[in-house]
Amino acid sequence: MLDLTIHQENLEKNIQKAKENNIIIPTLAQMRNPETIPDAVQEKLGNLGLWDVDPLNLFRITWKNEPKERGGKFGGTNYIELPRALTGVDAKIICLVGKYFPTGCHKVGASFGCLVPRLVTGQFDASSEKAVWPSTGNYCRGGAFNSKLLAVDSIAILPEGMSKERFDWLRTIAGEIIATPGTESNVKEIFDKVNELKATRDDIMVFNQFEEFGNYLWHYNVTGPAIEDAFRSLGEGLNFAGVTLTSGSAGTLASGDYLKTVFAHSKTAVGEALQCPTILDNGFGAHRLEGIGDKHIPWIHNVKRSDMAIAIDDNDSMALLRLFNEEAGKKFLVEEAGMKKEDVEHLAYMGISGISNMLCAIKFAKYYELTEKDVVATVLTDSVAMYQSRLEELTQEEGEYDATRAAVDFYGRLIGQKTDNLLELTYTERKRVHNLKYYTWVEQQGKTYEEINALWYDQEDSFDRVARQAKDIDELIQQFNEKTGLLKDLK
Repeated sequence: MLDLTIHQENLEKNIQKAKENNIIIPTLAQMRNPETIPDAVQEKLGNLGLWDVDPLNLFRITWKNEPKERGGKFGGTNYIELPRALTGVDAKIICLVGKYFPTGCHKVGASFGCLVPRLVTGQFDASSEKAVWPSTGNYCRGGAFNSKLLAVDSIAILPEGMSKERFDWLRTIAGEIIATPGTESNVKEIFDKVNELKATRDDIMVFNQFEEFGNYLWHYNVTGPAIEDAFRSLGEGLNFAGVTLTSGSAGTLASGDYLKTVFAHSKTAVGEALQCPTILDNGFGAHRLEGIGDKHIPWIHNVKRSDMAIAIDDNDSMALLRLFNEEAGKKFLVEEAGMKKEDVEHLAYMGISGISNMLCAIKFAKYYELTEKDVVATVLTDSVAMYQSRLEELTQEEGEYDATRAAVDFYGRLIGQKTDNLLELTYTERKRVHNLKYYTWVEQQGKTYEEINALWYDQEDSFDRVARQAKDIDELIQQFNEKTGLLKDLK
């Protein structure tokens, strides 16, 4: 469970700092149902850009933002339904859209779930401590943004090989940036840097998304219900088959735990890179699916409730990035594949990990022989806006994109997806995957043998109680806001 012990002296400092910086903190319930956000806040949001560094944009940490860059309010869950002409399967595949979060990525929600409980309990001292955000890309962007909005100093840690767009934007937001060796495959190097900081600095608090249960809690209580809402908006007579999500920090997988409480037969499929199939085959290596860590199992991954492992070839994801965004590719999809122009334009909502999530959904639908009555859900973490430099690099490496290449990629890498490189997880397989946590978390990161066993044998204490702590955290947030008096005085 999250420790919600109050540290009164620090809490008073945080309240005072919030007063000085006009900070009002939204509740998790408001993120889940933003129509409950006070009218005074909604009116103020009408004049703000989605990425503006303004504390009121904390209220835009929701899947239900009006899909516009400036002045939007709220509506239903932002999602797209992929046409059969694209997926080649009868099942309906729906994708939640992360583009309309502040920072253009849903990781801003996960980082909120980690930082705010420490802030409203006073466990984190905003007047003297810096928030450290170790990440393979988007999480540290979300953490730095939330820190800025909450008047907290931040340190962003990410691999030096991540996309140029991430670094360019971080330089305008984060207090400090540390680039570690490697790319998205080099999570241990990030952990090593964190341990170095812990040993040499006493002015930091680390919010490690791979072990922070605030990450799990946010996705369980916000992303899970958003997927449910999207499904129900499709109408009656449909079956929710499951959710497919690449692992990353495993936070988004908590939505699968929520969905299992609503839909009795829902399955959770976990994706990873074929070039480093850690879950599937205890693997190692390097890959190009940005934002997906590997070579370890995150502490907060509820492996006991994962039903399938699916490996995606990063060559497929990179090729489809071009198919979906190069003019020759978009023209092919309209003229040869028969897609509507509007549906093709929506493909820009997919970043590299989003494309991988889509491919997982297609393989999942084919394996289980799903029909037009079945629905598979996934998440588009970010959009192509984060990867323009990757498109330029691919052009330099491979040459201009043309109709022939588009046909090869469409039929070979999309329609041609097979049910290879996947595994239904039996009890024994799940236990094997869970046991892989030992090497990272017990041998390297200081967890105990008793703790790792508790994650497996005591689901009630380890995961379910965390999910239910949302109400307790919301009460603390409300008390915090009452003490600042800012919400009451907002006009």
